[in-house]
Amino acid sequence: MTRTDHSPVGALLDRRYRVDRLLARGGMSSVYRGVDTRLDRPVAIKIMDPRFADDRSFVDRFEWEARSAARLHHPHVVAVHDQGFDTTAGADEGRAFLVMELVDGGTLRDLLDQRGPLDLPLALTIAEQVLSALAAAHTEGLVHRDVKPENVLIGRGGSVKVGDFGLVRAVASANTTSASVILGTVAYLSPEQVTSGSANERGDVYSTGILLYEMLTGRVPYTADTALSVAYRHVNDDVPAPSLARRDLPPALDDLVLRVTRRDPQARPADARVFLAELEQVRTSLGITSVPVPAPVRPQAESAGSPSEVTDAERTIPAFQAVTTVQPVPGGPRGTQALPRGPLPMDGPPPGPGTPPGGEPAAPPPRRRGRMVLWALAGLLVAAGVGALVWWFAGGRWVAVPQVTGLDRAAAEQQLRAAELVPEFAEERHNTAPRGTVIGTDPAAGTDALVGGVVRVTLSLGKPIVPDISPGMSVEQAENAIREVQLEPRLDPNADQFSAEVPEGAVVTVSPRPGSEANIGDRVTIVVSKGPPPTPVPSVKGKSRDEAFQILQQAGFEPFDAGEEFAADVPAGSVTRTDPEAGTTPGGGTRVGVFVSNAVEVPSVVGRPTRDAVQLLSDAGLQVQGADERRGFSFVVDQDPDPGQRVPKGTTVNLRVLP
Repeated sequence: MTRTDHSPVGALLDRRYRVDRLLARGGMSSVYRGVDTRLDRPVAIKIMDPRFADDRSFVDRFEWEARSAARLHHPHVVAVHDQGFDTTAGADEGRAFLVMELVDGGTLRDLLDQRGPLDLPLALTIAEQVLSALAAAHTEGLVHRDVKPENVLIGRGGSVKVGDFGLVRAVASANTTSASVILGTVAYLSPEQVTSGSANERGDVYSTGILLYEMLTGRVPYTADTALSVAYRHVNDDVPAPSLARRDLPPALDDLVLRVTRRDPQARPADARVFLAELEQVRTSLGITSVPVPAPVRPQAESAGSPSEVTDAERTIPAFQAVTTVQPVPGGPRGTQALPRGPLPMDGPPPGPGTPPGGEPAAPPPRRRGRMVLWALAGLLVAAGVGALVWWFAGGRWVAVPQVTGLDRAAAEQQLRAAELVPEFAEERHNTAPRGTVIGTDPAAGTDALVGGVVRVTLSLGKPIVPDISPGMSVEQAENAIREVQLEPRLDPNADQFSAEVPEGAVVTVSPRPGSEANIGDRVTIVVSKGPPPTPVPSVKGKSRDEAFQILQQAGFEPFDAGEEFAADVPAGSVTRTDPEAGTTPGGGTRVGVFVSNAVEVPSVVGRPTRDAVQLLSDAGLQVQGADERRGFSFVVDQDPDPGQRVPKGTTVNLRVLP
């Protein structure tokens, strides 16, 4: 029995949600403006096509995904209020529906259509808000799977919201399997979604990278006549730098876009949170601030258009066509595509015009039969070619990278070429791996690589060796040489040395010594010359004061009188010592203090009249004891200290006199 498709306008779904008017219609659903009569608020109601409502597995998946999306409470996510399955239209007809936040405005697609490439601050502001929404989803374990401008809504107040979380996954479960169908918008598909159907956080990162590319340049990186051709480009070509299409873009943005759209998922940021952090870092380094987002002028809703309130993310090719007659499908960014991942079974050719109802086909005329044979052969050739192409996409062109870590260069190259891969060798230092052995590959061992693709093989250079730093080299040259071997140069003024051969400020040597082994990142101290060592103070002890001054001046010093002092071994008037001492190097200049001896040599007074002896000792600066000048004639018979002995000035000399 054929069921009549009744319009839901005017219906009250689940005795609560009144359907007012159509906003947009897509291949999988229609979107209506409605009212939540219980809370008296406007809502957007997405009603799935009846053919999906008949599939219980789809309805179950639809409800599960809707509950998952409802967990997201984020300012940049279109809120999911409710979901249900309404049967009030009749016993033979049900409606699976989703109730969402109504966003009055337009989509990013509308903004791009109206403006073309966006200004850099505006593009980065929108990208940050999209990534903020995806980061919240990834934290909850929810992957979008269909990031594109049609799913980015811009409200009239400039709010940016991402919609349709989880719905692509629900559609994929309806009468299809991920092994047989590629579902998604082909212009934004990650390579792994094309080749294996894998959809995870890194796939959302790739799609958002394509979205950022389009905002910056006004176009997606890949376009072609067929969706299959676009998918082929995603798998085989690296996304070009945006600056090739827009010259004013800074290199930092090129690097970011290329990093998040790497074909190898492991080379991309792990999820939207990491991508968002890197984008914010680039924006800050460029000195770009966030700007208000203008709401686009809302286009008139059409039967197959994308509404501004809620996008129709799951638009697909309604039926999978036989791969022997693959029809062209749009290769642009507008709609979600469903592409066959492998050859579809053929039940036989459709009945021709000569087939009677319920009977065997009438035998064609001989000439027509020959033409049919030719057409059949052509069909088989086309089927074989397309089947080979599908096999190629499904995995025939991929090979697992063999494990070559620890092997030498020759063995690693032999294994990689045996796996139909092309090795490209590079070298880097390693603290533990012996020199010449493999320490890693890119792609990593066990991951898939294209047959004939290049595998970067990294060989160990062994531990860093302290480079040969020649005396007289500049400090800058020494630092560069040390950093080149992955060591850390260090300057220590306490380690600097005087050198008569190396000019002041140049390198004398390094520590550890050149040729020594070290670990990556170890410090190497650079010893810098302080110039020629200063001349030590010459010895002038025992010289006369004048002679000492002359000697010191000839050595480049500035002598000065530092005073007198007693020295038993230095005659009076001769130099006892210098300050700084002889043989040392002055640290604070060239002035040298000279000390002179004030020692007194005791004169001999034995046999002299007492009066003469006392006079002689007094004139020498000595004191006298044991002699009385008032006595009559007397003479000295003994003295202490003995004659010729050097004593300090003022020393007492004891005399013994007679009579």
